[in-house]
Amino acid sequence: MTDGPFEVATGDEAPRSGTGREAAVRTAFEGLLNIRRVLDGPDASTPAQWERLQPVRAVSLALEAAGIAPSAVDAAGRRCATGYRVGAADRPSVARVEWLGPPGGGAAYTATESLQRCAEVLRRLGWVALEYRGPRRHHYLEVEPAG
Repeated sequence: MTDGPFEVATGDEAPRSGTGREAAVRTAFEGLLNIRRVLDGPDASTPAQWERLQPVRAVSLALEAAGIAPSAVDAAGRRCATGYRVGAADRPSVARVEWLGPPGGGAAYTATESLQRCAEVLRRLGWVALEYRGPRRHHYLEVEPAG
């Protein structure tokens, strides 16, 4: 981890870990929940406007804060860790969550169960997470704010 502004782990970066990373994620997530409380009151059960405008960042932060590991890539751009990958979907305010890993690493076998865990975390935070199956039976979630 480098010193500088906090960046969420979407699953398309080099691996990030360590106590400093855990503290930074916790602080960022607590900040996100505080934004919800300030804007929406004590209920704060749905994503705030900031989250709606940046769903990839908000979803990535929620997953990492829940202890779900992101995927990662090495310097050559090859997958080197199994975990979530969050990217933009085809529609605004929608994120796409996939479960990816290195070739031959078994990510495809654990994708359904792992994506269900991701969906549970996101639903508790006011997101709608629907599972889809794409080409070659590749499972993924489309995640959007509830309401």
